[in-house]
Amino acid sequence: MEKIIFKNGLTALYYPKKGNSVVVEVMIKVGSIHEKDDVRGISHFLEHIVFEGTKKRPTNQQISNEIERIGGSFNAYTSTEKTCFYAKVLKKHFSIAADVIADILQNPLLRDSDIKKEKNVVLKEIAMIYDEPRFYQWILLQQNLFEKHPCKYPTYGSMESIKKLTKNKVLDFFRQHYISNNMVISVVGEVPNWKEEIQKRFVVGRGKLTKEMLSSEPALRKNKKILRKKKILNTHLVLGFRGIPRNHADSYVLEVINGVLGRGQSGKMFNEIRSKRGLAYDVGTQIICEKDYGYFAVYATIDKKNVALVKDLMLQEIEKLKDISEEELKEAQDYIEGNYLLEIEDTQKIADQLLFWEQIKNAEEMERYLKKIKKVKIADVRRAADKYLKKYLEVVLEGK
Repeated sequence: MEKIIFKNGLTALYYPKKGNSVVVEVMIKVGSIHEKDDVRGISHFLEHIVFEGTKKRPTNQQISNEIERIGGSFNAYTSTEKTCFYAKVLKKHFSIAADVIADILQNPLLRDSDIKKEKNVVLKEIAMIYDEPRFYQWILLQQNLFEKHPCKYPTYGSMESIKKLTKNKVLDFFRQHYISNNMVISVVGEVPNWKEEIQKRFVVGRGKLTKEMLSSEPALRKNKKILRKKKILNTHLVLGFRGIPRNHADSYVLEVINGVLGRGQSGKMFNEIRSKRGLAYDVGTQIICEKDYGYFAVYATIDKKNVALVKDLMLQEIEKLKDISEEELKEAQDYIEGNYLLEIEDTQKIADQLLFWEQIKNAEEMERYLKKIKKVKIADVRRAADKYLKKYLEVVLEGK
């Protein structure tokens, strides 16, 4: 892996993976936690709107066709902490991919008509999330698990904040954050002239970086419960625990716990709740460890009458972590290793991981991830379970 910081402050990472494909992915270090109250959702909105046209490619169709006519794919996403854009093409078409991504990030038209149209699109997206309980349960969790940290606000904002967005607000946000010293580019594949291509195309200037004003979140002192009723057949149960950021050593211990409790069909939660008792179809765990916050959650889709029973089973399996065996520990570590290495056979996944670790600390941490997983001991699991998995928020999205 090679890392370069160009004269304009742009950081670039290169990972020379053999194969037919190449990926160019750009991370803008801004997400929903960096937004003020009057522009909630603007990072996500801007991710949408830059695809609507540039000076060189005035329509969305022209932008899309540049990549799709050569058999490539491209996409973007916004999280609480970053906004990412990528294109994946045959390596002989790297210059095209780099040019398209550079174009939309440096020369978007941001027309009034596009802003008006895209507001309707995002409002439909928000409505879809509220309609779909498997999405909405996670919105409820983060909104109520965190009291002070801005990760409690949904990435997409709210219908009210989106409706109030103006062209001036979008332009101001774009100019403030889409600057060279707030961008990191990852290139994965075999591209000998990648430096020249990136330097030639990404000519955006520096700007003043916005100081992050984030709130620390105290530990939960007592269990809480949130109940919402919805006209659905199933009931969705989530137990959420406040976790830790990725740069904390215990984040790797919680990853191993996740491997014990939530891996596929052999995880403890699946086995106890679905395989043995048939109480759920969808059951598992989720771990989130971002740069500035984290959480651990257990979830299941069940009948309303079984909420108390399934909750007890979840807590029992967490309690059993104090008796974890060496075999169970090794199985969880092997699961993480296999799942991770198979995932990053995909060039786009590597590009994404490089950017993730670069934002956390340094892209080289990607190579150390599995070593840290392998160092976790039984005593670490017992200690972390006792420290982080005691007080919880219970979210119940109740159906009929």
